[in-house]
Amino acid sequence: MQRSNTDHTTGVAIVGGGLAGLAAAVLLARAGHSVTLFERSRRTGGRAASSVADGFAFNLGSHALYTAGAGARVLAELGVHYSGGPLRVAPASVDAAALGRFPGGALRLLTAQLPQVRSALAALLRSDPRSLDRVSVRAWLEQAIADAGVREAIEAYVRVTTYTHDPNRLSAGATLDQLRLAAQGGVLYLDGGWQTLVSGLQASARAAGAEIRTGTPVGSVAQAGEGWALRTADGERWTGGAVLIAGTPAVATSLVRGEQGQLLRRWAEAALPVRAASLTVGLARLPRPSACWELAVNRPLYFAVHSAFARLAPDAGATVHLIKYLASADHTDPRADEQELEAFLDLLQPGWRSELRRRSFLPRITVSNALPMAESGGSMGRPGPAVPGLPGLYVAGDWVGGEGLLADAALASARAAAEMIGGAA
Repeated sequence: MQRSNTDHTTGVAIVGGGLAGLAAAVLLARAGHSVTLFERSRRTGGRAASSVADGFAFNLGSHALYTAGAGARVLAELGVHYSGGPLRVAPASVDAAALGRFPGGALRLLTAQLPQVRSALAALLRSDPRSLDRVSVRAWLEQAIADAGVREAIEAYVRVTTYTHDPNRLSAGATLDQLRLAAQGGVLYLDGGWQTLVSGLQASARAAGAEIRTGTPVGSVAQAGEGWALRTADGERWTGGAVLIAGTPAVATSLVRGEQGQLLRRWAEAALPVRAASLTVGLARLPRPSACWELAVNRPLYFAVHSAFARLAPDAGATVHLIKYLASADHTDPRADEQELEAFLDLLQPGWRSELRRRSFLPRITVSNALPMAESGGSMGRPGPAVPGLPGLYVAGDWVGGEGLLADAALASARAAAEMIGGAA
């Protein structure tokens, strides 16, 4: 029977062109598989994409690469090059009276407590992470640290390393893994933003022979004989031996319907997204060059001048990120969150408004698609990459597999999925 011109074949179909999808495409194509990647947007990258305007590079929220994490390891394996600078923290000098005038009451900053925090962290790092997988961060710290002030400061440090403000649900084991990564190598802020990673992965995938089809939404994925069939929104049908869905739990659920998708629906229902309010500004000049990084202890607020550590702004300019970490139960007012972040910036960089050249506010950006909860065993309790009962179907992303958080989890799960599909060196 003659094949329709809307029917195509591929060895492996990948749905999603974020970090996980692109990394898997490189690995599988290099191993000799025919690979076709489908990305609904006009550009790849997902939440790792960056934009540049007037010389200011903006990420989608605050991003940092853990140098000892799985992400850096996979990028090195794939030969993706990047440069950047490490975080260097110096205590900010903020007048105590100014802290007291912060909207909503007195504010306390972390850097003033760094000596006590470092001492407490050193003791915590000697714990066994796997014994704490089903223990919450709040229960762990209450048992391990007697001083309430130090405990509160440690929670602030947990927020910035995990991007999570949910100590009653967050797994202490997953948190301890992340704290150890921070202690082992720290983080890099990347020159040019995270788009450098996206561009490097995309170029490597194409060089290895993978086909990348942007602006191509996928409508459904279903078993077809011993393989899988994928239909795009414009009516094309692709068949292949394996499908890797490198998207959110909701995307996976929407693509695999009926009885085949029951397990994916359960995974999606169990996933609790981690969100944050993010304010990024590009300034012609930094009013207070000495203030480049700060955390609030008694508020879930973060401030960093990323351009102080990496090339992200024009000469003499500054790219500044601020975050309010949102708890899973938070239903905050976006305008109030924006005003709180602006007030934090007023405190640390007074006069910034007169230097403003570029601005982006994201009221509820998804930081991670699934909180590693103590009740489900932390990172070790996450699903996939293989979907049980559906041979040839795989998932990858920051909600998949037992290794790492955030981009580390996305890239580690991509590597694991490629190995399961077979032949990735």
